[in-house]
Amino acid sequence: MRVNAYAAPAAGEPLAPTTIERRDVGPDDVLIEIEFAGICHSDIHTVNGDWGPQPFPVVPGHEIVGVVAEVGADVTRHRVGDRVGVGCMVNSCGECANCLGGDEQYCVQGMVATYAGTDRDGSTTQGGYSTHVVVDAGYVLTVPEGIEASAAAPLLCAGITTYSPLRRWGAGPGRRVAVVGLGGLGHMAVKLAHAMGAEVTVLSQSLKKQEDGLRLGADAYFATSDPDTFAELAGRFDLILNTVSAPIDVNAYLSLLAVDGALVNVGAPAEPLAVNAMSLIGGRRTFAGSMIGGIAETQEMLDFCAEHGIGAEVEVITADHVNEAYERVLASDVRYRFVIDAATLR
Repeated sequence: MRVNAYAAPAAGEPLAPTTIERRDVGPDDVLIEIEFAGICHSDIHTVNGDWGPQPFPVVPGHEIVGVVAEVGADVTRHRVGDRVGVGCMVNSCGECANCLGGDEQYCVQGMVATYAGTDRDGSTTQGGYSTHVVVDAGYVLTVPEGIEASAAAPLLCAGITTYSPLRRWGAGPGRRVAVVGLGGLGHMAVKLAHAMGAEVTVLSQSLKKQEDGLRLGADAYFATSDPDTFAELAGRFDLILNTVSAPIDVNAYLSLLAVDGALVNVGAPAEPLAVNAMSLIGGRRTFAGSMIGGIAETQEMLDFCAEHGIGAEVEVITADHVNEAYERVLASDVRYRFVIDAATLR
């Protein structure tokens, strides 16, 4: 079937309306009529060629919520009419140790990205800025009742990207967690860490979003542009989650960790980050990275969000405003995630 979509024709070029072909629904597939698709900073990096050559034209979008329109003959987990979601991956080998261990995102053969990836049949994947998508049922999530569909879409990337490291590094009662940046990822990290019972501090360049940060669940809010911040908070945190996609002074942030603390990077700047070994050695500290989560953990995150009434803070836009939205994301002029209403593509 051919469906309407918005695609980037080449690196750095504005997105434009187009049509793309979706494969026939196979025995293990689910056809989803898309309702909402979130705009992630990764979409912008990909479209601008920040992460290397891409198979243009590219239809971005890996924060997808919609309704099942058709299921393959062998699909039992989802039925027509179910509300479902698709995140950053749509396939993996399913056989390596990582896949078998529930970490499909770290598939040894490489996970298949929701867009600009090469699927197992050799085709190039195209993402959620479209009216419909066909996905292997094993990579389709159930979106529980209790989360508004538009607020659920960003959970499929921003939500799981922050939930996974918070869980792995033990965010919870008695733990002091700092979140660097209060953007699309950062605002979800604050909500989730607060719901997990941690003491949460936001570290942002300025105090202009302080009121928002405290409303979302932060216990404290500091401006990193103030040099006194790093002196005041030295050795304080058990976990720091860096959500920004721009270079930071890693060593300065490592100094804020307690002994055995971890600084975990989930933002993905194009530039390398410099680390002084003594910043790690001096406090038995860890500098780590984390990328989304496996399918089971993503479902766990969605259920957790439904249980705690957590959704993303979103601004819903029509598809023809996508290029303007990209400009506003780069200018940090969104609170806190743009979501495309896919009905405006039909």
